[in-house]
Amino acid sequence: MTDDLREQINALANQMKHFHSSLEVKAKDMEMTGGDEEVVTKLINGADAMKDSANIYLSWGRHFVNLSEGGASEADEGEEDSADFQF
Repeated sequence: MTDDLREQINALANQMKHFHSSLEVKAKDMEMTGGDEEVVTKLINGADAMKDSANIYLSWGRHFVNLSEGGASEADEGEEDSADFQF
């Protein structure tokens, strides 16, 4: 079951990477083709916000997977600087 949880969190991380990258590409494409500057800016800022949010949720997800294995402690909570905080 834990392997399944790890696979799911890794799949989520990969999907979020792809989403973030695709949103940035779309914004750049719109910018190059003369799209609305306000929309381009919102997409770029949105991509960054989505990345930050994904990092938070993925970090907590990894924490709970570790907890389910008996490997995480309460002291580990909120470790935004840890390696698992970045996708």
